[in-house]
Amino acid sequence: MNEALLITGTVGAGKTSVAEALGDLLAERGTPHAVIDLDWLRCMWPAPPGDPFNGAITLRNLRAMAENFVVAGARRLILAGVIESRAERDAHQDALSMPLTVCRLRVDLTVVRERLRRRNPDQPWFLDRASELDRILEREKVEDVVVDTTTASLSQAAAAVSSAVGW
Repeated sequence: MNEALLITGTVGAGKTSVAEALGDLLAERGTPHAVIDLDWLRCMWPAPPGDPFNGAITLRNLRAMAENFVVAGARRLILAGVIESRAERDAHQDALSMPLTVCRLRVDLTVVRERLRRRNPDQPWFLDRASELDRILEREKVEDVVVDTTTASLSQAAAAVSSAVGW
């Protein structure tokens, strides 16, 4: 059976890095899979009229990529990205046409801020966005499971996510 996992969390939580590490873990186990960073599916300028955050193009691209990966043999899709509401979660599951589990990475905001200062030193708005997004994710509870990765290495985080979702 085909399954998808969306790894979500605040900016700087390690979504993409953990998704890639989980992909490595699945490869070691011989599990056919694909890793998709949702940020790249929306990377377009200017945004289409009426879609300032490129949400519609993201879903169209996700639908096409998911189908292509499944046709090519992937049985599990690992997505990295932010969803802030149940409606967004439902839209992503519809685009995937397969069961979707959502895992939120929980990271202490002090650690997130340190990561963001290193990664984006010239873009301090990320610091504010991290706190704002953390509050939104806590309130909306779009996830099925939460994995705290504050002190985990990437391989430990990937193993914890795999265990939490039964993969």
